[in-house]
Parts: sequence; C-alpha cells; structure tokens
Amino acid sequence: MSQSTRRKFIKDAGRTSLAAGFFTLAENPAITMVEKNIFIHHVYFWLKNPGSKEDLSKLLKGLEKLSKIDYIKLFHIGKPADTNRDVIDRSYNASWLLFFKNKEDQDRYQTDPIHLKFVEECKDLWTKVVVYDSVDAL
Repeated sequence: MSQSTRRKFIKDAGRTSLAAGFFTLAENPAITMVEKNIFIHHVYFWLKNPGSKEDLSKLLKGLEKLSKIDYIKLFHIGKPADTNRDVIDRSYNASWLLFFKNKEDQDRYQTDPIHLKFVEECKDLWTKVVVYDSVDAL
C-alpha cells in the first residue's frame, strides 16, 4: 500500500468513526441518533459560472479550509447526487453540511476569522446561497 493510499485510508477511517459517533445505523428506526441537541447548518451554493471547474475548485478549497475550525464536530462537502425525482433540486453546485455541539458553537463559527476570510475570498464566486439550519425536533 502506498504512503498516499495509507494516509487516505486513515483519514477516511477517522471520518467514518466520527460520523458513527453521531449516528447509529440500526434496523430499529427508533434508534438512529446517538447524540442529541446538536445544531445542523447546511449551506447550498450556486456559482456565477456554473460550468467553471476553476471556480468550483476555488470554492471547494475554501470550504476545505473552513473545515479546520475546531468546534465543527463533523462536516461534509458535497455536490448534487445523480438522482432525478420531482422533489429533488439539483440546481446548486456545492453544499456544505456542518454539525455543531450547540447553537452557541454555530454562532461562534459565523464570526470566526477563518469563516470571515472564506466569505471575503469566495463571495464573488456565487450568485446565490441558501442556508438551512435545524435542531432536534424530538
């Protein structure tokens, strides 16, 4: 196994372990969330130049830098999945899903210098941003 492949495996295994700390994939649908009272922040980005691989790359690299903020419990950088149903919106170019311990950590994130720098450096890339914040319903 090459050094690069080994690093990727360790990194992916770490993310999987962290994700497992949030969710238990059980056959019993009543037991799915391990951790309660978390704050979820999901951001969708529409690029000014949706066909530009360079702009998308710059946005994704910016999001990756944001992931270094230590009070983010879990993150996911995504793109539209290849699914097609009437209820699915695939018009966005990238998504940024964050899990925080609580609302206070999410509030800290909003004013964190790394976040403010990301907005300043990348805001010219997008035409639209939509945010969905959620907390436990049960």
